Amino acid sequence: MIRRPSEKPSEKNTPPQYPEGWRTGPAWREMDGRAARRRRVLGGVGVVLAVAVAATVVVDPGGVRSRIPGGWGKKKETTAADTATLDHPFAGSPAEEYADGAAGIVPPEATAVGESSKEQVASALKLTKDFLVDANLDPATLRGERPAAALALLDPGQDELVTKVNEGLAKPGKENDPLSFFSRFDPDEVRMVGGTVKTRGRMTFAEREGGVVAVHADYTFVYPLAKKDKKSRQVARTIVRRVLDVEVPDPARFRVEPGKLAVRRHVMDIGNTTCEVHDGFIHPEFPRIGRHGDGRDESERSGPAVDPYDSSRDLGARHDQCGTVTRT
Repeated sequence: MIRRPSEKPSEKNTPPQYPEGWRTGPAWREMDGRAARRRRVLGGVGVVLAVAVAATVVVDPGGVRSRIPGGWGKKKETTAADTATLDHPFAGSPAEEYADGAAGIVPPEATAVGESSKEQVASALKLTKDFLVDANLDPATLRGERPAAALALLDPGQDELVTKVNEGLAKPGKENDPLSFFSRFDPDEVRMVGGTVKTRGRMTFAEREGGVVAVHADYTFVYPLAKKDKKSRQVARTIVRRVLDVEVPDPARFRVEPGKLAVRRHVMDIGNTTCEVHDGFIHPEFPRIGRHGDGRDESERSGPAVDPYDSSRDLGARHDQCGTVTRT
């Protein structure tokens, strides 16, 4: 099933705020700039936390359900070579051609832009990559531990956002889900297969109003998983796409803490995780023939089937429905 909440109207607030309802609705928070005698307070940073959650439930080897918009897709004909195994967990998947882990997150070459030097741009790009790695690839994060390194990169000036993130980690729920930022799996339920996460995407940068370095990142992470029981031979893949817009203001010109990311927008899309579970973990479903994994009727699905590997899909649309992904 896919959960894409309806967008809420923009608001203005100071300081940057974290929107109500991580999963139930995105929100805009804009800061009013305030003059400082020696340094300006960063204006217009705010947060757009547009949370698009794709939760898929595998019902047979060729059909899956998801929270990405969609109904039931057609079963794809597969061969033995296309079937994921413990030795070849990415078989039959576009992820076979993706890079391994952090090697797939390649920032562009830094250049000076506006009032920001080449070194400042390079620092902003590195911080963005570090956050993506710590939040989506770090083994401790993946097994559900506290993502301390990623949390340390968030701008403490966005106090409501930071508070919400910490609350979600301590007590996850439908309105407060750490999956909005972090890829986490229950170690009592599943294990990573092979230790490699496949990664592909792109990162760009530009100058924003006021001479702030703005970085846009759009990356897909493909996780191969097996059940915790070592006797289990089944392999499932979960696909997580994250779109992240951040800013890294110059502390010499703005009243900010050096080396921190100010989050402007964050969207995530998950393919293959159980519907209607909000415990702070991704729950991949494994092929089950002959029944619907969560008891949902086929009539409850609507909309077109979606390819979770299609990075050209616009994640701006908001829906709240159970649908289908065409493949994992």
